[in-house]
Amino acid sequence: MTARPERVVENLNAALHAALAADPDLYLLGEDIADPYGGAFKATRGLSTAYPRQVVTTPISEAGIAGVAAGLALAGNRAIVEMMFGDFVTLAFDQIVNFAAKSVTMYGREVPVRVVVRCPTGGRRGYGPTHSQSLQKHFIGVPGLDVHEMSPFHDNAATFAAMLATGRPCVHFEDKVLYGERMYRDGIVDDVFRFDLAHEHARVFAEEPDTPAEHVVIATGGTANRALRAMRDLLLLDELDVRLLVPSRLYPLAVEGMLPALRRARRVFVVEESTAGGTWGAEVAAVLNRELWGTLEAPVTLVHSAGGVVPAAVHLERRALVSAESIRTAVRGA
Repeated sequence: MTARPERVVENLNAALHAALAADPDLYLLGEDIADPYGGAFKATRGLSTAYPRQVVTTPISEAGIAGVAAGLALAGNRAIVEMMFGDFVTLAFDQIVNFAAKSVTMYGREVPVRVVVRCPTGGRRGYGPTHSQSLQKHFIGVPGLDVHEMSPFHDNAATFAAMLATGRPCVHFEDKVLYGERMYRDGIVDDVFRFDLAHEHARVFAEEPDTPAEHVVIATGGTANRALRAMRDLLLLDELDVRLLVPSRLYPLAVEGMLPALRRARRVFVVEESTAGGTWGAEVAAVLNRELWGTLEAPVTLVHSAGGVVPAAVHLERRALVSAESIRTAVRGA
């Protein structure tokens, strides 16, 4: 009997289990994360039962949670914080940017501040304007602060170990639609596509990974599966071979590792669910336009969600957010 594929939320839960088991000085803080509820998206299910001293369910105060986590880190501990919804991380912005991130270097010597702030993010769940945003861009470029995004290609245990090892606070964005989707294993995506991991990004391809591709899409974790659906149609219906790159770390930018896969590309597309303006994708495009100026046929194309709030009505939300069809349209129109 074939084992059921591991879901992304199960992989995340296992990663948190492993981290808490390995380090008695690691604490997990958040609202309603204790059993039997186990968090709004069940990522923390079973953790308070297994590690009652380390798992702390908190009052509703995002700023307070982030501040306590940074204080624990300054005292030599480590902390992982769950924001119930990523939208609410704005309430903790001061503690993350002006306290945790600055504390790494503002005391005249480097001070480790091992804090990870988890942010369930994005739309496509019908939650409306205040629970569906993708706010990654607001944390890009903050000195001392790393930004990561969960993907179905990257094992969360490795990602969390890497984040806690840096000594810097990290924000980990987790697209909510990914929680119920499966992890990709053993280099296999489906009957058409394969993948491998190179540096901090996944490479998804139909042919050999080192075979040049004229079109390359770079997509963050939450949009990766939509990019895959677009790639399938582009290959089977439009006869366009497209390569996909999915990074784990968004900031500091990890573009250098992607360059070998981009050197012979004619067109590059960067996809993210956030609205346009001051985004991670714009930063990536700026670097790639400089590095690949002599080989690209046109500037890097950015694919974003529509401007404005995310609608609650399903048909309007679908129209507003990045989709497989909008990615396919961008590539076909290039």
